[in-house]
Formats: sequence, C-alpha cells, structure tokens
Amino acid sequence: MPPISFWSRLLDLISPRECVVCSRRLSISEEVICGKCNLHLPRTGFQQDPYENIMAKMFWGQIPIERASALFYYEPHAETANILYDLKYKNHPEIGEVMGRMMAHEFQINDFFEGIDAIIPVPLAKKRQRQRGYNQSQELAKGISEITSLPIYNKVVRRNAFEGSQTSLGRWERNENVEKVFELRDAETIQGKHLLIVDDVVTTGATVIACAKELCKAEGVRISVLSLGLAKN
Repeated sequence: MPPISFWSRLLDLISPRECVVCSRRLSISEEVICGKCNLHLPRTGFQQDPYENIMAKMFWGQIPIERASALFYYEPHAETANILYDLKYKNHPEIGEVMGRMMAHEFQINDFFEGIDAIIPVPLAKKRQRQRGYNQSQELAKGISEITSLPIYNKVVRRNAFEGSQTSLGRWERNENVEKVFELRDAETIQGKHLLIVDDVVTTGATVIACAKELCKAEGVRISVLSLGLAKN
C-alpha cells in the first residue's frame, strides 16, 4: 500500500468518509467498507472451486462456462446490500473500482484469472447509462483490470434496448426480458479467447447467459463469470 499523503489525511479530516455498510467513520487506510464489515461480509468462497459451485451450475449446458464466482451473497435489505445500492443508485462509481480491486486481490490467490484473455463488462443500454452517468459493471472491471492487467473490451458487444428493471421478475420472465437485447459488434477481436464477463449482481443468470450467447457467435470463445454479488434464492 502506498504511503498516505498529508493532503489525503487533511481531506479525510475535513470530509470524513463513512462505511457504506454500517456508516461508521472509515480510517485513513480503509476504502468503502470498514475492516469489521469486510471481515463479516458473507463471502461465497466460490473461487476455491470455480466450476463446481452453485453459481457455475446456473450456466452448465447453456454457455461454455469455465469458472464462475461472486464475492458475496446479496440479500435485499441486508446491510451489506448497501454496497450494491450505493454503487448503482447513489452516484458512487468509485465503489465499483474499489470493490473490483478487492475481488481481484482475493481471487488471484486461487489463480481465478489464470488463462483469461480479456474482461467484458455487461453493457448498459445507452438510455440507462445516460440516466446513471456510468456503467457499474465497467467500474468493477476497471478495478479488476488495475490488479490483473487484463484488458477491458467494452465495445465488442452492445445492449440495444433498455428492457426495464429485472427486480420484480421471475426466472422465465427474466429470460424473456433479455432475449436478443445484446448484439455482437466485433467478433474478430474475441475469436478463440477466454473472456471474463463482469456484472454487479447475478440473480438467475439470465442477463449473463444472454450476453455470453451473443459473444459465443465468435468462434472458439470460452466464458468465465465474475460478479460482486450473488442473490440468495
């Protein structure tokens, strides 16, 4: 960790930062979440067995899945859900970069990124990105890329339509809602590559599957998936 500058300390004194989970004041060395909340984050541990876990099994038989993991279990209205709420809805893109770096540091220990060629953040529709001002999956990808040095391919696939919120939809409705919303724009760049799809939260896997199927129109593509949260069913 680089030394903390005088200006960083002064800024922290003038404008204290709070943990997004418990609202406790962060120390100068902490980012986004405090040490105690980090310790008690309901981690999945899937990176230790990235093919034989409940998240990876969502994708078996549907896409050429290599490995899948999420940092923590997401439960609506739990305190830890504030990480995702603040990232997506409260104009805090910096949360994505910080959590992306955290995931990358932790998952590197298990060689999760071994053999992966590039990162594909799940794209937002242009309308939604204009409303939000950023793509939360892209912010996560930036943090992961910073630690792993993997390139981010954010133009090979695009989202053509804003299909509305998925929050209140069931599994089959989610599948129908994302059908054909993705469009492969650059097959040549990804041919024969092992791609890491990054999303903020995976619920049924419908969005990731739809995106992956479009990417797989390029020859020889293999897929891994990494998300910040995995919804508990």
